[in-house]
Amino acid sequence: MPKERLPRHIAIIMDGNGRWANERHLPRHEGHRQGVERSREIMRACADLGIQFLTLYAFSKENWSRAKDEVSFLMKLLSNYLDVELREIHKTNIRFRMIGRLNDLPVDIQKKIRKGFEQTKENTGLTLLLALSYSSREEIVDAVKTIATEVKRGIISSDEINEKMVSDSLSTSGIPDPDLLIRTSGEFRLSNFLLWQLSYTEICILDKYWPDFTRNDLLQAIEIYGNRDRRFGRANELVAKVETHG
Repeated sequence: MPKERLPRHIAIIMDGNGRWANERHLPRHEGHRQGVERSREIMRACADLGIQFLTLYAFSKENWSRAKDEVSFLMKLLSNYLDVELREIHKTNIRFRMIGRLNDLPVDIQKKIRKGFEQTKENTGLTLLLALSYSSREEIVDAVKTIATEVKRGIISSDEINEKMVSDSLSTSGIPDPDLLIRTSGEFRLSNFLLWQLSYTEICILDKYWPDFTRNDLLQAIEIYGNRDRRFGRANELVAKVETHG
């Protein structure tokens, strides 16, 4: 596919680890372990393809309500992932970021994440964003509070509030909105993920669990994206005119 047809930013809801394990009569832990392996494979594939941004929905705010032993295992898995992967990320010129409530995570994981920010901040390849303890509604509420505080202090007036200001107040500030959202497991919902940022994102739902998702599936989703006509609410002829002259 021509480079200009590639999505600049891919976001993925990595769904189905537990069901993958249940259908194979395996512990749920094994599904999560296999899911981590898939995330490594897909991250490397995106880097190889020249994708600029990849956001992985790894752990939602709501996931804290799961069974304590499962949450404990997921935090241990995350800690081990950071130990191994951050070194490889840095070596391969990938920049690491996180969105979500960092302070919700165990202290040792917070330290590793901050170290990863610092180590990779000058890298110029793929930017990997991990969504951890993430809630899009909470993120939007935080942005509203930030703007409201600036209005209260007289820094801005309410008439100055616009879409760009809201976008700049989100945790994804400086990151382009996703062009393509991929969700595995065949579920047709956003699950409180990037609700503001996904306004004009192309969505691809795959009826397979995340541990079964491969590089070829990624390429198939990118091909589907490349064949879509992205109008952003405009008429076809206007889009053609903008693409030709803009």
